[in-house]
Amino acid sequence: MIFTRFARTNCATSTLALALALATGTAVAATAIEAPAFAQKKPKYSKGFVAAYGPLQEALGAETPDQAAVKAAIPGVVAAIENEDDRYAAGGAIVNAGQKFNDNALARQGLELMLASGKVAPEQVGPYNFMIGQVAYNAQDYAASRAALEAAMAAGYTDNNPEAIIAETYFAEDRDAEGLAYLSSALEARKAAGRTIEEDWIKRGLAVAYRANMKDEAVKFANMYVTEFPSETSWRDAIAILLNTGGYDKPATLDLLRLGRRAGTLNDARLYGEYVEAADYRRLPAEVVAVIDEGQSKGFLSDSDAYLVDTRKQAADRVAADRADMDSLLADARKSGATLATVMAAGDAMLSMGRPADAEEFYTKASTMAGADTPMTLTRLGIAQYDQGKYAEARATFNRVEGARQAIANLWGVYSGQQGG
Repeated sequence: MIFTRFARTNCATSTLALALALATGTAVAATAIEAPAFAQKKPKYSKGFVAAYGPLQEALGAETPDQAAVKAAIPGVVAAIENEDDRYAAGGAIVNAGQKFNDNALARQGLELMLASGKVAPEQVGPYNFMIGQVAYNAQDYAASRAALEAAMAAGYTDNNPEAIIAETYFAEDRDAEGLAYLSSALEARKAAGRTIEEDWIKRGLAVAYRANMKDEAVKFANMYVTEFPSETSWRDAIAILLNTGGYDKPATLDLLRLGRRAGTLNDARLYGEYVEAADYRRLPAEVVAVIDEGQSKGFLSDSDAYLVDTRKQAADRVAADRADMDSLLADARKSGATLATVMAAGDAMLSMGRPADAEEFYTKASTMAGADTPMTLTRLGIAQYDQGKYAEARATFNRVEGARQAIANLWGVYSGQQGG
């Protein structure tokens, strides 16, 4: 399978300067104690704080600030905080120090102090929390990152995909189920709000679910992938996910590979070989011949492979015999007293020989008979309808499939809907 994974290094900026620029476009601190631009009244700093702040202000204001001197002054400033004006000013200075020295830990400390003061301008609460979330993520403090990013979104911040970082915090803690549930909900919320759906999020969810052997979640993200971003790549990945995780028997595998063939996603010898085995030259010889010929024409199967040469020869011989007996089989299948096995054999033969209208007739009859394997019969009825271009009818039929085949039928239903526009 091909997965373009959502790399964790992409979900948080690599430098503090970039993080600050993304969130605010400006520096957030000053080197002298002064009133915030949005403040309605002059701040009141405590005397002890002003005294402690002086050395930090002087160190930051030097032409070439001494990093050691600045860091040495910060604990005294923090210890001297007596009120929220002190807290806001201290936070701003510490953020300034973090910017000057590209020190994410200092920047985070300063931003947290500023937010705790309650004096950050309302429009900056979201961006500041987002910056804290980024820095905490890079420091592997995932719980704090989540809390800050959620606070950012609660404040109305939507830039730079905070939801993706939150999902990554769960994955980084090996809490895949929670991360996938969060990511799925975030995608659904975006869609409901008419916002852009991120393809990388879906691919990331698909990759995590597959890696963690979480079949239901993998199927869910596979369906989401082909629904939102239909392409040869997405269909190939979705079909491969089901093949590799479904544990299907040969009849179900055959119907999944039939979808792959119609979607044009069979692109290696293994898939064609699996198709030949699932179809079985003794049961569906016409389809085996067609699949081998297609695989060879596309260069995926060797025309000198002894097994394939022998299989194709035996299948071709059986096709001739089957065609000679076909009228008798169809007549028997149309009788009122026909057995289920005869009716299904007629439907399977017609589908594999490219006669979908006749196949639809027999699968429809079989679906009403006692003892029918309803999920398989409905799946193949839907395929027969699809092959006739009856896409709406096919989709409705696939939607009736339940049980172990439901995931296969769901993919067929999505594909039928896309082909029908």
